[in-house]
Formats: sequence, C-alpha cells, structure tokens
Amino acid sequence: MRRREFITLIGGAAAWPLAARAQQPIPVIGYLGLGTPESQANTVTGFRKGLSDSGYVEGRNIAIEFLWAGSQYDRFPAHAGDLVRRGVKVIFANSPSAVRAAMAATGIIPIVFLMGEDPVKEAIVPSLNRPSGNVTGITDYGNQIAGKRLGLLCDIVPKATVLALLVNPTHPNVESDTKDAQAAAAALRRELRVLRASTERDFDSAFSAMVQLGVGGLFVSIDPFFSEKRETLVALAARHAIPATYFRREYPAVGGLMSYEADRFEASRQAGVYVGRILMGAKPADLPVLQSSKFNLVINLKTAKALGLEIPPGVLAIADEVIE
Repeated sequence: MRRREFITLIGGAAAWPLAARAQQPIPVIGYLGLGTPESQANTVTGFRKGLSDSGYVEGRNIAIEFLWAGSQYDRFPAHAGDLVRRGVKVIFANSPSAVRAAMAATGIIPIVFLMGEDPVKEAIVPSLNRPSGNVTGITDYGNQIAGKRLGLLCDIVPKATVLALLVNPTHPNVESDTKDAQAAAAALRRELRVLRASTERDFDSAFSAMVQLGVGGLFVSIDPFFSEKRETLVALAARHAIPATYFRREYPAVGGLMSYEADRFEASRQAGVYVGRILMGAKPADLPVLQSSKFNLVINLKTAKALGLEIPPGVLAIADEVIE
C-alpha cells in the first residue's frame, strides 16, 4: 500500500465515529395526552420545564412526539402502538387510560405517568416506593380531594343542603369519582344529586334539573371534555345563579367562582425531570412514585359578588389567588 493511501485510510477511519455521532438521531419522547394542547397547556409547559431542568431541550437534544386523544379514551391503544413502532425512548402518559394503553403496548420502553388517581388502587404500580417494571411517575391526587373541594364550597354556601355533581358518564373513572364525592357529601351532611353530561347538548337539561331540584351548589368533576367547554359551563352557572367549584384554575380565570387543585405545573415539571433522569440511564423501578404536596385555591371575587356571596375571611386567608 502506498504511503498516501495509508494516510487517507487512517484519516478516514478516525473520522468515522464523529460522522456516526453526527448522524445519530436525537432521542424521541412519546407524549400520550388526554385532552387537547389548549386544555393541557399548563401541563405541557411544566413538562418541558422539567426536561429543561434535566438538560434536555426540545429541538436541540430531544424531540417530543405529541399524540392527543381529546376526550376519546379509545384512541389511546392505537396511539401507544404508534409510539412503540416509532421507537420512542420514553413514553409520558397523563391519565390512567393512557398508561394502561402504553403498558399493553410495551413492557420494555420506560413509561412515566401523571395522574390524579391513586396508581396503586388503579393497579398501575404495586407500590409507591417500589413501582417495579417499566412504569413510574407522579400522582397529584386531583381525583381524590373531593372532600376538600366540597368542604370549601360548603364554607362559601353554608345554607345549601342540596348539591349537584356534574359527571361525564363516558369517563373511565366516573364510578369511583362519584362514590368519592358522595362519601364526602355524606360526611358533610349534604344531599348530592348526580347529573350527567357527555355532550354540550346535555348541559342545558342538566342545569334545568339543578334549578328544579333547588341545588345550592355545583361540584364539576374532573374531565377533559368539561375543560374544553369551561366557558359554556361557567356561563350557565352564572345564568342560573349556581355557585360552582371546579378542578382547574382556568375556570375562575374565565368567570367561575372557585377552583381547588394540585399544582399541575409543578407535578408535570417533576414528570419531565423523571423522563430526563431515565434518558440519562435511570430505571423506572428505581424511581419511587412522587406525590404532590402543593394545592392551589383560586377564588373569583367578582363572581362571588355577582352571586350575592360573601367569602368567609377564613377561606380568603388560605386562598392562593384571588381574582377581583
């Protein structure tokens, strides 16, 4: 071999690893989302912040493949299968239905969840401290604070003996959420009437029923469809003069009376951090399920005045935000 050919060969071989690294695609995270980008904007922002805190920035050293189901839970199996075929490195799922679909699609790809339910009760993990397998995540207990939400509503409307619970009958957790709310109402010695709405057409009849039943307060259950139609629900509650408690700040922001929820931004940020740790080599089984400890109470004073309500000083004192 001539000397020039030998040097060219050696130089080319040295360049191979650099070229290979340059051509390697950045890791892709699969995002299985319940709701829509608009209704889950705070969750997405928090998730990206957690990734950034871990050194991962979308478009620079990671990519995120978003697949949204809206309020159609039956879309998740197809979405999960699609992400697995695409070879994503981690799957993030923001509801039990999304997690179960991901678990059915893969037992290898790590899955990080964010849910309001108890993941042990939902049979997602065997233990919070030892999640096992390829699944871990964060629970913000959003579906388990019915007692606190109802208690705050009763503090504001203490004379209301009949309350209404608005649920979407197509929600996978409607039975357990209804039982939790009924138990909380019983503990508060309030009568709770369950009304159902799965389409926007159902809202008018539900509110008409509330008026006929003499409902003094409304508890809107957690559901992405309700989030999408929050302006309609808030307008109907105002029209019928029914004080209502909601599960997201977005409701009082558009005129709803009050909301009480876990800090969704912080919970989703923690989920992003977990995804980042897994991309750096951590195993889901070694990451205990985290539990939210921060909850936010938001009160719209303008709406309270329009309803003729005086918010008790004790409730105002613990409010994290007051909209005037």
